[in-house]
Amino acid sequence: MSEKTTVAAVEGLLVADPSAPRLLGSRCKACGTYYFPAEHTLCRTPTCSSTELESVELSTEGVLWSYTSANYKPPAPFVAKEPFEPFAIAAVTLEREQLTVLGQVVPGVGVDALKTGMAMELTLGTLHEDDEQRYLTWQWKPVGH
Repeated sequence: MSEKTTVAAVEGLLVADPSAPRLLGSRCKACGTYYFPAEHTLCRTPTCSSTELESVELSTEGVLWSYTSANYKPPAPFVAKEPFEPFAIAAVTLEREQLTVLGQVVPGVGVDALKTGMAMELTLGTLHEDDEQRYLTWQWKPVGH
């Protein structure tokens, strides 16, 4: 039996390399505003109308701005393991970009272990898998966890 290959669950959102995961975003060349997911058409900053946007890899660390618990099974296209187990969702403000990105917190870390202002880092987790592939997405974990 061959080993499953790993791929990003949604192409273009992240670098699915477990040794160096990255979110893929964009930055306006005129005003410096960052976007995730990437914006490719027009800067959405009200005082800027530039169409010069560049692709960038975003920071992998940030600060926990807010969090909550998903106590219900999300609808499709989310693929939930059965039986469903609640999980934490974090809003992390990236250091360099000052951009807040939502994401699931790693399994085993619930809302009781989270505190606003704590340092968080990007990691990868399996969203779902089939016979040939594991589909990866980004997750947040407390630094040092």
